Amino acid sequence: MQIAMIQDEIVPMEEVGSVYLDRGVFFGDGVYEVVRSYNGKVFALEEHLQRFAKSLAAIGITKVDIDEVRARVQQAFDTAGISNAKIYFHITRGSAPRNHVYDKNLEPNFFLTVTELADDTEAKNKGIAVSTHPDWRWKRCDIKSLNLLPNVLARQDAAGKGCAEAIFVDDAGLITEGASSAFFGIFGQRLQTAPLANNILPSITRGFVIEANKNVGLELVEKSFTPAQAADADELFIAVTTQDIVPVVKFDDKIIGDGKPGSSTKQLMAEFQSLVL
Repeated sequence: MQIAMIQDEIVPMEEVGSVYLDRGVFFGDGVYEVVRSYNGKVFALEEHLQRFAKSLAAIGITKVDIDEVRARVQQAFDTAGISNAKIYFHITRGSAPRNHVYDKNLEPNFFLTVTELADDTEAKNKGIAVSTHPDWRWKRCDIKSLNLLPNVLARQDAAGKGCAEAIFVDDAGLITEGASSAFFGIFGQRLQTAPLANNILPSITRGFVIEANKNVGLELVEKSFTPAQAADADELFIAVTTQDIVPVVKFDDKIIGDGKPGSSTKQLMAEFQSLVL
């Protein structure tokens, strides 16, 4: 008799609900996106959907209609009625008894939540502290997959140190990105961030930061830098969908600049808002 145990209840395998047999649970076999709204309007949905489609294709999940995903996102957002919302959605390969090899005829599973964004005014006004952590992730971070255990461990480590974000450092001693954000340094009149590659998520917010910088006029340099260089930067900030630009005023144990959000970061924040409104 094939059985399963859910909490303390034993049930025959044929009675186990599909939610417990989701390949996303067994293997992280799926991809996700997070979008947000500003003042009742979903921001950059098309850009996020384009990346979502690329992630799906990269791991071979088919039978997904992006137009249907768009409609579901909009319907859920309209139903929730939250002006400034975080919209999370993922698609997994489907549900089946655990087996590394999958049936190509599986029907994908879709899941979505709409929640209210937390107030980040204090973080933006005062800046945040971040801490470095070894980059233990897989070699295809350009795919926004559900495999986030290294990110979870890094963020938990940062939280234990009183920091709001973890900054990944690879085996070569170079900063890649944040555990849930893109990472930027400002050195004089130079805006620097790691170049996009397989070990970097093609962050939508990163792209809008670069767009915002066109009106700020910093020289954009897409080149990796070390934690020591970051600690000596004039300004640092992270870029993330749910908060856009957040100044970093403490890097590990080093105070950045005068310990307050820098002038160039503030200019970028203002320009970013002009793209949103």
